[in-house]
Amino acid sequence: MSNKIKQDLSEGIQIGIGIMLASVGLKAFLLPNGFLDGGVTGIAILISQLSGIDISWILLVVSLPFLMIAWNNLSKKIVLKSFLSIAALALIIHFENFTSVTDDKLLIAIFGGLFLGSGIGLAIKNGAVLDGSEILGIFINNRFGVSIGKVILLFNVVLFLITAFLISIEVSMYSILTFLITAKVIDLMIEGFEDYVGLMIVSEKSDKIESELINEIGIGITVYKGAKGFGQSGLKEQKEIIHTVINRIDINRTYKAIEMLDPKAFIIEFDVNNVKGGILKKYLGK
Repeated sequence: MSNKIKQDLSEGIQIGIGIMLASVGLKAFLLPNGFLDGGVTGIAILISQLSGIDISWILLVVSLPFLMIAWNNLSKKIVLKSFLSIAALALIIHFENFTSVTDDKLLIAIFGGLFLGSGIGLAIKNGAVLDGSEILGIFINNRFGVSIGKVILLFNVVLFLITAFLISIEVSMYSILTFLITAKVIDLMIEGFEDYVGLMIVSEKSDKIESELINEIGIGITVYKGAKGFGQSGLKEQKEIIHTVINRIDINRTYKAIEMLDPKAFIIEFDVNNVKGGILKKYLGK
């Protein structure tokens, strides 16, 4: 079996698991209790509640315009996988007979968001979209330069305001909680549970700091040659700049180690969205 077939098979299995998780979140928690999520799924639930039409059909119909937008903004393979995934989700929701697990509203919002976020995140990680609001965000970002996050946020603000007006403020508030949990779980599924930050360190004692980071903290570093710099001590020539990526678990220990060696070290900390290769400590893996 070729690597390409193995990869496609692995992605298909993981997307299938994602669809099942999302369907559990909807049928066992959100739908029986009248809760919404954000995005296209939330629109489908709201229309279903107001019209009495089976949500399976509404989910397909509401998703179609977003998939049409995706046809010109994403790869055809992603659009096809997304269509099949949404169709499978609608089919499973239609035939699934889960009963409501709990009537505690807080637990419904939390665990509904956990299951739905896990399913959507797993699907996205393997190249399929279960919710079209991300597609809308990509489209508007390409056309007008507005960030995807802002588009999705505005989309959901409008949705929850409509929910508060048409159904109730309480349902809208619990639905916002569900959406926030779903969004966070999606991020965790895509980016992983380990959180990394980048550090850029400029110091007169860069040799000692390099040794401390490698031997005591146990991380990899890259050293750049700075041609020129200007600061409190005036113009400086040929200064070494240390660049590294570190797990947040080690961040305080790293700052303390640098401060002991050079209290005047200049440090820039920045977020890191993805890391591959290099020397990294894996706290939550093998």
